[in-house]
Order: sequence, then C-alpha cells, then structure tokens
Amino acid sequence: MNDFDLRLAKPKGRQKNGRHAPIGTLLVDDGKIASKDLQHALSLQGHIDAPLGDIMVAEGLVSKGDVLSALALQAHTEGADLELNPPARDMARHLPATLCLRYGVVPWRVDGRRIYIATSSPAAFSQLRQAIGIRGKNLFPVIVDEVQIQAHISRLYGTELAENATRRVPAGESCRDWAAGTRGRLTIAGLICVLLLLGLILSPVWTFTAGVLWAVLTLIMITVLKAAAFASHLLAGPATRIRPLPVTAAPFRMPRVSVLVPLLREREIAAQLIARLSRLTYPKSLLNVVLVLEEGDSLTRETLSRTELPDWMSVIEVPGAGDLTTKPRALNYALDFCRGSIIGVWDAEDWPEADQIERVATRFSQAPDSVVCLQGILDYYNSRTNWLSRCFTIEYATWWRIVLPGIARMGLVVPLGGTTLFFRRDALEKLCGWDAHNVTEDADLGVRLARHGYQTELLPTVTHEEATSRPWPWVRQRSRWLKGFMVTYFVHMRRPAQLIRDLGIKRFLGLQTIFLAAFSQFALAPLLWTFWITLLGLTHPISGTLGSQAVWAMAGLFVFSELLTIAMGIVAVSGRGHRHLIPFVPTMMFYYTLGTLAAFKALWEMVRSPFYWDKTQHGVSHQTDPN
Repeated sequence: MNDFDLRLAKPKGRQKNGRHAPIGTLLVDDGKIASKDLQHALSLQGHIDAPLGDIMVAEGLVSKGDVLSALALQAHTEGADLELNPPARDMARHLPATLCLRYGVVPWRVDGRRIYIATSSPAAFSQLRQAIGIRGKNLFPVIVDEVQIQAHISRLYGTELAENATRRVPAGESCRDWAAGTRGRLTIAGLICVLLLLGLILSPVWTFTAGVLWAVLTLIMITVLKAAAFASHLLAGPATRIRPLPVTAAPFRMPRVSVLVPLLREREIAAQLIARLSRLTYPKSLLNVVLVLEEGDSLTRETLSRTELPDWMSVIEVPGAGDLTTKPRALNYALDFCRGSIIGVWDAEDWPEADQIERVATRFSQAPDSVVCLQGILDYYNSRTNWLSRCFTIEYATWWRIVLPGIARMGLVVPLGGTTLFFRRDALEKLCGWDAHNVTEDADLGVRLARHGYQTELLPTVTHEEATSRPWPWVRQRSRWLKGFMVTYFVHMRRPAQLIRDLGIKRFLGLQTIFLAAFSQFALAPLLWTFWITLLGLTHPISGTLGSQAVWAMAGLFVFSELLTIAMGIVAVSGRGHRHLIPFVPTMMFYYTLGTLAAFKALWEMVRSPFYWDKTQHGVSHQTDPN
C-alpha cells in the first residue's frame, strides 16, 4: 500500500446472501483453516466472550496475519504496518485520546478530506463512526495489529495520558497535595521533637509514662482485633474460613480478563514470569496479561527483548512524569489500554495457581453486584531460604489465613494487598483507579471501596511470592508499607465526621486499629519491651506514676498478646505445606524488632519524601515449585 496515495480497496470480499461473508468462511475459502477447526472455534465462542479471530489465533488454528488479512477483506479495505509507516505526531489532532482508547483505534493518514483510521476491529470502527456523528463520514478503516495500535496511541497521546494517570483520583481522596506541604510537615515534626525533648528534660518519668500508656492503648486495640479474628477462625471451621467456591456452578459466558504486571528494573524476572503464567488454564483468547514498565527503564526493556512474548501478553511503556515513578501511576496508565471486563494485578515475582482466573470469573458471575473486588491469598515459595524468610512466611500466613479473613467476616474495612487483586472494571473506573502518589495504593483503594459502598471478598486461591530474605531490604520494604499506611490514614481522616458517615462507627474504629494502632505498635514497641524487666523482678519506671498494680496489669496484657501471636502463628502454619515453620514461631518476637527501625524510617520519609517508592528487588532467592 502506497503511503501517500492510499485508497480503499474495492469490495472484493465474497458475499453471502447479499451480505459480507463471515471471517471464518473467508479463512476456509482461502484454505487457511479446515472446516472442522472452524467448527471447534465456533463451539468455543459459544461460552467465551472473545472474537472468533482471537479464539482461532489462541488455539493455534491460524496466524494473526491471516486473521488481519481476512478482516481487511471483509471490511473492503487494506492493511498497514505502523512500524514501517507510523502516523505523524500531528495526527493526534484528528481524534481525542479518549475515543482512541475506547474503540481501539489510532489516526494514521490524511488524504484530502479522508482520514484513515487504524483499527483491528471493523465493528469497533463502525461504532466510532456512529459516535462522532456526521464527522464519521470522513473516516475510513485500515486494518492493523492491535499491539501496534496501542503502541502508537501511547506515542501520540502519551504525555496527556500520563498526566491523567497522575491525577486520576479526585484531590479530596488523594495524597498528592502533600507535595506542597513539606515545609509545614517539617515545622510540625520539629515542634513535636522539641516538645518531646522538653518533656524528657522537665518530667522524664511522666513523659515516659504517657508514651507507655499510648503504646498499651494501641496494644489493647490490636489484641482485641487479633483475638476476635482468631476466635472467628476457630469457630468458622475449615470449610467456611474463607468462602469456598461451589463444586458446580451455573453456566456463564467466560469474560475477558486483563491482568496488569508492573515491572521496574527487573534483570532476570521476565523469562521466569512468562513460564509461571503460561501454566494458567484460563482460555488464552480471553486473557490479556499487560507488562507495564516505565519509559526510561532500559534494564527491563533489554530483559524483555531477550524473551519472546506469547500473543496473550503485551507491553505498555509509561511515559515519564517528573520525579513520580510509582506502581499506582503505572497501573492507572495501563488500565486505559486493557480490554477485559475484569482487571487483575500481579507482582513481577508472583506464581499464581493455575486455575486462579477461572475461580475469579466464577465468583464474580455469582456474587452480588456490590462485590467488586476479590482478594486472593498470598504465600511464599522461598520460606526455607533463611530465618528471615521463615519468619516472613509465618507473619503472612497469620495475616492472610487468620487475621484478614476475620476482618472480612466482621465486616471491617479490608486493606487490600498489592497483588492477586481482581476488580470489576466498571467499579474500578468509577473509583478513578489508584492514587498515583500513594505508596500503598492497595490499602488506600480498600478504604475507598468501603467508603463508596462496595464490598471486598477473600477468594480461596493462592499466589506464591518471594519473601524478602535480607534485613535491610526487609526494612526498606516495610518502611514503604508503614509510610503508606499512615499517609492513607491521614488522607481519610481529613474529615472524620464524613468518614464515620461513610463507614459507620464499627468500621471507623476498625480503621483506627488497622492503620493507626498497627503503626503505633511498630514505632513504640521498645516501650512495651520494657515490661520484660518486670518479669525479671526489676522495678518498672512507671511504678511510681501509675502504681505497681497497673504495671503488672500492663505486663500481663503484654505477655498475653505475645502468647496470642504465638498461638495464631502455630495455627496458621499447621497445614501440610508449612509445618516445618512451627519451631520458628516463638522467635517472631525477635523478627518484629526490625519493624521499629522500619517505622522510624517511615516517619522520616513521611515528612521529607512521602511519594518516594523504595523498590523491593525480586529474583534474589532460589525458587521452588509451590505445587
């Protein structure tokens, strides 16, 4: 096709009963596919929500090029290669980015009054013409591979889309205004430090007592929550601890699912990721795994260039936007390019169960419309690497198998994990996606889901990850989580009365426990450790201010909390895959000492660099098949 003398091809596709022949018929007539194979593809289309061409390609019956040629023949047009003949940048003025994304098109060439639009779907192109009214008469289709269309949408509109991704969440629900308040936060932090110092100088015992009282109060909050979740777990019984999927389910048309996998400075993870995700049993014609990387990430790009991606995987590069390089910003940008009605998120090192997508699709087909998020269970495949990875696995087993299901059963706000998350797309878009500035975008989104009246369910499907097995990376990762928890807390506590109206008093108090009390426990843990001296027969410093009975009561609470943590840990790892961790459960009290260092690092960054994303390096530990 000549670049500058483009004309529509003459209507040369075979006609059937006065109408254009179906794409399957065209492929059979051209000898590209056997009739029995076409019948197989048509049979599959009866229960999966995918175009016939995608099904045939995914089943290996025809090539993508054959399908594109048949579509061009069917639509009375021709094809083009945008890599050889890319659209000029000024073509962006002919269509807004929103329409390009909605209909999967990009403006390609102008010839007189005709505007040639690259599309991979003649049906979507027809919808575009109808949507823009009389102007649609000047638009004409050119059939192009969808991957090329997405790449050039990003090239033409990338700056605009990146800015939209940065500010997608309304300002009242975002932490982005923290960027302008650094001086104020420094002033407040300085005043607090001065007051603490004066208190320690003028009245050290009472200042210490006040700190202990806050530590004990938040310990009570955390202990009550853990005890309630533990009791809920024990009373629920194995069959109902996490809502099981039914053995049989009513037939439904399987939906398209897009899963976003953010990557950043990954050296070795690409080939491993493809191998793990290739085990998924969901129909590949319905699966769209989007690898999301930053524009300047040459390391990951080089890694991917050495790996051949399957047709059901694609790559989206996120244009730069100043100093902000965060996972939620990348997710927001990539969301617009997804085709699925269900949107999922995995991390780069994830190893999901093979039938995970089937379970997600099945549950969404049965759940009430208010259930818009399904959270899977996280586990670790490298629990035997060293003591730190063992403790990390124990902690997560307790959280994901006891505490979080208990929180969900009690109807409290579920702070989402950053991976194995699946959303109904329409609800996610109504919530405006993720807060691009929040370094725990998952927990923040969990709060926003609850505030807007939506529900989150835990799903009995497991994704294995890599547990951080080195002390300083552990501190860096945990400090990011703690910083994000506190930023999320302060964002939603801007208007406490409105938060109570949105959540109700029970969930409001639960949010205080999950965010504020949990952070306080990490930061003030050294004050609680002082109760060990009481058990050694020494006099506690606050005996003179609160009396010995109060000290013994607090020490008893502290010991009870430690024993509760040990009991929950033992139960959490008592299953077949984790029993080797039981002897390490009593050592968790030493493991949590790292959390105090992480909390103080989080406090410093919350003041100075709230949007800094302290990335966790993947691919450090040896992987073993969790199955």
